[in-house]
Amino acid sequence: MRKLLSIIVLLAIVLSVEAQNSKVKNKPYIDLRPFHFGVVVGMHLQDIKMLNVGPQLIMSDDGTTVEKVITCDQDRWDPGFTVGVLGECRLSDNFAFRISPAMYFGNKHITFINMTDHLENGQPITQNQDMKNVYISAALDLLFSAPRYNNVRPYIVCGLNPMMNLSGKDSDYLKLKGYDVFFEIGLGNSFYLPFFKFRTELKFCYGLINSLDTGHADRLKDANMKMYATSVKEAHSKMVVLSFYFE
Repeated sequence: MRKLLSIIVLLAIVLSVEAQNSKVKNKPYIDLRPFHFGVVVGMHLQDIKMLNVGPQLIMSDDGTTVEKVITCDQDRWDPGFTVGVLGECRLSDNFAFRISPAMYFGNKHITFINMTDHLENGQPITQNQDMKNVYISAALDLLFSAPRYNNVRPYIVCGLNPMMNLSGKDSDYLKLKGYDVFFEIGLGNSFYLPFFKFRTELKFCYGLINSLDTGHADRLKDANMKMYATSVKEAHSKMVVLSFYFE
């Protein structure tokens, strides 16, 4: 009898503590919608992984060939911003499918280091390029959400994000293709506010294809630029995206 009484008292204490921790749920039925829309804004950092060709033979003006070694890399991260809309379909209590068309405005700062030619002070010659990027994307993501606790609900997300690249000049050292495909994975948290649901989400995006326009070097009119354009044979874009969803 004492054991039973002790168990009842213990359960009463646990329930009392749980009742104190529980809060009034905002929008308790919002996740039961079969389909809903929203908007997304955010910021991101663009990166690109370059595969350099190493030593290359360049024909000079007098017809002789010389060996050049030029390295290329992105030397800094510049912040960009994102804006778009979303449509989300409820699949089950924990799974949802989301499509979110968006536009990404960003920049990649590229530095070329000519290891063969040097300045008068002995430093290698460097060239820079600001690669402006404007992407139109249509991310296709699968979301897995944990059970809701009070007014928060964490989740993980993964999917594919095909993009169209609307930028790129024929006079640049490097030019990217007009399309790319990213694999993205991340995590987020849903906050249930009195009038809407607010989400914060951090994603890592990895380019699945070689995004470099390898035929761009042949179209350059400036012969001095070609050895920089041909110093890279492959490029894979990457992004870190912080998004805010209003649903």
